[in-house]
Amino acid sequence: MKYEDIVKNKEILEYYDKGTEILDFLGYTDHSPAHTMLVAEKAAEVLTVFGHSEKEIELVKIAGFMHDIGNCINRKHHAEYGSILANEILKETDMSIEDRVSIVSAIANHDESTGVGFDAITAALIIADKSDVRRSRVHAKDPVLFDIHDRVNYAVTDSKLEYDLEKKKIILKLQVDENICTMYDYFDIFLGRMSMCSQAARIFGAKFSLVVNDQRVL
Repeated sequence: MKYEDIVKNKEILEYYDKGTEILDFLGYTDHSPAHTMLVAEKAAEVLTVFGHSEKEIELVKIAGFMHDIGNCINRKHHAEYGSILANEILKETDMSIEDRVSIVSAIANHDESTGVGFDAITAALIIADKSDVRRSRVHAKDPVLFDIHDRVNYAVTDSKLEYDLEKKKIILKLQVDENICTMYDYFDIFLGRMSMCSQAARIFGAKFSLVVNDQRVL
């Protein structure tokens, strides 16, 4: 089972259709395949930069694409639900038990409420997922309807994940319109996520840094 097969899997796509329907109703930002494909690519980039194997890169791409399927059951504990769903899907493939367990463990641990970056695949998934903050994740069209998650994402006009291998740093660079969202708002939502990224970066022997409007804030 390859990443190219996973992104076309009808069962996974149906889970995302239902999950998107639920999260739209609840007013959440985008967690559709548009988000998960981006996470898969970013997670693969993290492992590539730090010299990990092609096999690990393939596994993290699969985990990245599948990581939010649990939203079709319930947003609360969606990581744990998603890992169970992913396990059932991957059991029907030719994937080895070891690879399957690596993927489902990463999915189960990607959320800041209960998860931890304990290995390279999980850590890369966490960094990629938590760094996906952007205006296009906001579904609400009327700013009057924005909640704090909408404001924070809508305020981000540019987002880049960069690497300084000499200084061993992973750097999330954001341009934020502070007329839309204050830094207090940002950290109210993202402090736990940024802390999780800091812990995950240590798996690669690196430090995680946040730069907003060209000023280092973490």
